[in-house]
Amino acid sequence: GARWDTQSGTIAEACLQEVTSVMPVIFAKAIPADRQETKHTYECPVYKTKMRGSNYVWTFRLKSQDKTTKWVLAGVALLLEA
Repeated sequence: GARWDTQSGTIAEACLQEVTSVMPVIFAKAIPADRQETKHTYECPVYKTKMRGSNYVWTFRLKSQDKTTKWVLAGVALLLEA
């Protein structure tokens, strides 16, 4: 699992016994694809609910100090449901 580290502004390893963690409100702003920051980011899938598949919304880039494979293997995703 993972959590958002507010001090470093990156995705980080989850705390022990923490199944889900809260993500702060995200300000999304459209920018041209050629100006996107792609280094040190994880392309995190966003879903409407815990049921993956047809509930996919989009991919959101989260800053990360670790390799992308770490988060992919951990199945890290953002959920829009409360």
